This record gives sequence, C-alpha cells and structure tokens, in this order.
Amino acid sequence: MNDRDRNVLKTEHVCPWWLAYTFDNPIRGMFHHPGKILGQYIRPGHTVADIGCGMGFFSLGMARLVGPAGRVIAIDMQEKMLDTVLRRAKRAGLADRIRAHRCEPNRLGIPESLDFALGFWMVHEIAEKSSFFREIGAALKPGGRFLMAEPKMHVGPADFEETVRVATGAGLEPETAMKIRLSRAMLFGVRPSERSV
Repeated sequence: MNDRDRNVLKTEHVCPWWLAYTFDNPIRGMFHHPGKILGQYIRPGHTVADIGCGMGFFSLGMARLVGPAGRVIAIDMQEKMLDTVLRRAKRAGLADRIRAHRCEPNRLGIPESLDFALGFWMVHEIAEKSSFFREIGAALKPGGRFLMAEPKMHVGPADFEETVRVATGAGLEPETAMKIRLSRAMLFGVRPSERSV
C-alpha cells in the first residue's frame, strides 16, 4: 500500500484492497449474478462504468454484456484494485473491453459519455455525495441509467432514503426500487434539464 492509498483510507473510510477478497470471490456469483442484475440495462456496444469497481466482480460481468464492440470503464481510487481488475480481465479474455481509470477522492473524472453506470456497495463511502451524483448525471447519455446498490449491513433504510434524496437533488431521477439480495437499491435516470450541469 503506498502513501496515497494510506491517506485516502484514513480520510475517506474506503474499503482497503485486501479486504475485498472477503466478498469479491466466486461464491458471490450465487447471489449477485451480474447478468441477472444488469442484463436488462446493458446492451452490446454500450459504454458503461463500474464506479468503485474493487477487484472487478461486476466489471467482468459488464464486459460480457457489452460484447466486443462495447467498453467498460472500471473506476477506483486504489491502484491495487485496478491492477487486479486488469489481471482478471486478461485471464478471462476480456482485457480489450475494459479500461481502468483511477479517480481522485473527490472527483471521478469520467472520461467518456455513458449508457449505464453502476455504484455497487460504495456510495456510503463517499464524503461529498451531491457532487458525486452530479458528475454521474453529467456523464450519462440521454436515456442512460445509474444503479446504486448499498449493503444492508452498513446502510439502514433512513440513511438510504437520505442518499436517494441527495441524488434527486443533484439531478438524478429515481425510477425503480430494485430487489437485490443483501442490498438496498435504486435505479435512476437523469432529468434532461440537469444534463448540462
């Protein structure tokens, strides 16, 4: 772990890379199957982002959904996470579909317009949620969607409702409360008037 990662973990309460092994493993596929959760929103040729991608559990699933003509932007603050995503993608034969993007603690810097974005079990780690949601909304193409899923063990109903309220205030439009195991989840679109923010 380098000094930058150590400082980020101290100030932002980010899941350390080594802890991700406890929940990012093949067993997870039994209750968080990427194709079942995301298949109705991601199409071949789409450009999508896995925000807070960790070790790439969803990045790889998304890469299969976008197909050879699509692209997955795996976004994380920790270099170790991104290195693992790229290593796993190469082993799975998906490296040409996945681009690693290291973000800053307070800025995603999404490099492309998106058809879909995923924030799975990571939004509760964000200190400044309003700007985070505005940046996602600005990156989504017309008709694009953002799926936020938060872990029930860390995020209670009232906290989740407050996060949805902040997202709505930042220009995202709640569309559907999703049923995802062990999670509280909401699918968002973006209000057209907010796209230029």
